[in-house]
Amino acid sequence: MPQYTIREAKEIPYFDHDDKSLKKTIENSGRRRGMSPWRFAIRKIRNIILMRWAYNCPLNGPRVRWNRRRGVTIGEHVYIGLHCSLDNAYPEYIYIEDNASLAGEIQVIAHSNPYGHFKNVVASEVAPIVIKEGAWIGVGAIILKGVTIGKNAIVTAGTVVDKDVPDCTMAKGNPMKIVTEFGALMD
Repeated sequence: MPQYTIREAKEIPYFDHDDKSLKKTIENSGRRRGMSPWRFAIRKIRNIILMRWAYNCPLNGPRVRWNRRRGVTIGEHVYIGLHCSLDNAYPEYIYIEDNASLAGEIQVIAHSNPYGHFKNVVASEVAPIVIKEGAWIGVGAIILKGVTIGKNAIVTAGTVVDKDVPDCTMAKGNPMKIVTEFGALMD
């Protein structure tokens, strides 16, 4: 996989639902992202279209290409299963290395953007998610912001990944637990 630079985690503004008009919503969202409203609107529409195509496409090749075009960094020989959602707002914070496999119906969420009344409880932030070379993510797993899934690690079906998974380990459950280390069994 070509070298890549992992983005730094950063705070983002708390969600501010502006139901006054679509125009105001786009203006506010563009300002929060530091871009013009037109650029934000075009980028958002493009992202939604590519995300929906990738989500529903029965073929892996187009799913990978469309997610790359959305901004997800994806290595070679990666499998992304049907109905996987890779962050709808910050896809550029997701890094999937060579030979990784994501089974179907996985959620990869690189941000948390709660309403402002939660500011003393939970941070509004975006943080990178790194899925290392050879990792295998089981169907229905949920991967939350700021985690790294190690090289050749296994995340079992339905697991909620809220902390790092070391290389050559198997993680499962909610809350997630490391259940075995199998580095000695790898060639």
